[in-house]
Amino acid sequence: MAVVWVALSGAAVVTLRFLDPPATSVMLLEPGPLGALDYRWVDRGGISEAMARAAIAAEDQRFLAHHGIDVDALTDAIEEYRQDGELRGASTISQQVAKNLFLWNGRSFVRKGLEAWFALLIDLAWSKQRILEVYLNVAEFGPGVFGVEAAALAFYGVPATGLSPSQSATLAAVLPSPKRMDAANPSEYVDARRREILEQMRLLEERSHYRGLNW
Repeated sequence: MAVVWVALSGAAVVTLRFLDPPATSVMLLEPGPLGALDYRWVDRGGISEAMARAAIAAEDQRFLAHHGIDVDALTDAIEEYRQDGELRGASTISQQVAKNLFLWNGRSFVRKGLEAWFALLIDLAWSKQRILEVYLNVAEFGPGVFGVEAAALAFYGVPATGLSPSQSATLAAVLPSPKRMDAANPSEYVDARRREILEQMRLLEERSHYRGLNW
C-alpha cells in the first residue's frame, strides 16, 4: 500500500510539472458549482515580477534557500505549540502549493504531514519558477477568486502582467485570509501589511535574495 501511495503521489507531482492544473482540491471543496469560481491560468511570462517578489516577501522569504520545508520556521512553530497549544502555519510556498493542489484547508497534524510529503516531492521535481508560477495561479485572492490573473482583473481592472508593486503587495497581504480581507477595499490592517511587504520586497532586492529566481 505504501509503495502504491508513493508511486501515485509521485506521478501526480511529476505530471503537474508539465500540465497546468484545470482545478485544485481546494477549489473542488468550495460550496457551489466549480464553474461559478473565477479561475484563470496565466503562464509565468504573464505575471509581473513585482507580484512574484511580493509573494516571496509576504509568504516565504527563504523560498530560494529551502527544499520545500523551512526547518527553522517549523521548529519555531513546534516550540510555540508546546508552549501555548496553538498550531500556527509556518508553511512555505511549496507547502501551500501542496495543500491547494492535493489537500484541504485545516491545521491537523495529518494534513500537515501530507502537506510536508507533497512539498518535498514538489521541490524535488519542479523548478522554483514553476512552484511560484503554480502558487500564484491557484491561490485564492478573494471569495471564489483563484489565481493572480483573475484577481488583477477583478480588483484592479488590469492583467497580472500589469500589476504595480503596490497592487502586488496588497494582493499578497490578503493571501492568509482571502475570504475576510478585501484587496479592492483594503482595511487599515491590510494597508499596513501592504506597506510592510513593500519594505520587505525592497530589502530582498537589496540583499539579492530574489535575483536568483530569474523570473
